[in-house]
Amino acid sequence: MFALKSDSLQVCVLDPVADRQCFGTRYCTGGFIFQVLDIRHGEVMSGPTYPDTFNWFDGQGIPDAFNLSPLRDPESTSAEAMVIGIGRCDLQQNQVREYCTWEVDRRTDAIALRTRQVHSPFAVELERQVTLHDRTVTSSTRLRNVGKRLTPVTWFPHPFFPQPDTDELCRFNMPVSLPDNAGYAVGPNGFVRRQGWPWSDGHYQPVDHQAQAPLVVTQRHPQLGLVVAHCSWVPSYLPIWGNGRTFSWEPFLERLVAPGQQLNWSIDYTF
Repeated sequence: MFALKSDSLQVCVLDPVADRQCFGTRYCTGGFIFQVLDIRHGEVMSGPTYPDTFNWFDGQGIPDAFNLSPLRDPESTSAEAMVIGIGRCDLQQNQVREYCTWEVDRRTDAIALRTRQVHSPFAVELERQVTLHDRTVTSSTRLRNVGKRLTPVTWFPHPFFPQPDTDELCRFNMPVSLPDNAGYAVGPNGFVRRQGWPWSDGHYQPVDHQAQAPLVVTQRHPQLGLVVAHCSWVPSYLPIWGNGRTFSWEPFLERLVAPGQQLNWSIDYTF
């Protein structure tokens, strides 16, 4: 595991090789932020099974995913596909057949990981970078289509925050609404709130919105008070999810990248 350090935070990033037991067919293997530690408060991220257990599907910390747009060879009937940031996967067996290989550059306050993946007629170059400046963690991504076909990209971060002491969870920088549901409602001050707490199971809910600008999320935190996230993109789809241990939001970025084109995006978390 790699560690980035500032005077007040430590960011733990999984090693794509040494920590391979933590990976599967869901989350990107390069730039997976496994935990953030505050010098005063200790571990400040959570997960669906944290702190008791860990499994690659549920994850913990701040993983992110390209897995919803697997790239299949149109001339093949195989169950295999290329999942960006993971490798060659058998989607019927839900197994990774061959992981992509990352080049890693490390500094005290940053780590950059680069890979090239080919699955005819698709080919991409992917760079992930995690940086730490004071109390801000930035996860940035650059993807270049070096293949012969339009490449669909679906990506989203999945930060797992500990459930706050209040029913207020998060607020977005845009008007949102929710249909009647068992888990969530929007309060008078704009914060999304829990309903029916405590929960014995998980609650998933798409958020209705008409975003016109990059997303900003203000998140309640039981130790830190507030965590603020700035996204560089306008979300196309915005679900929220939580269970008794954790709460998360998932702002989707969805694009078609033409041959020779490059796509760049980032998200900042200020703790």
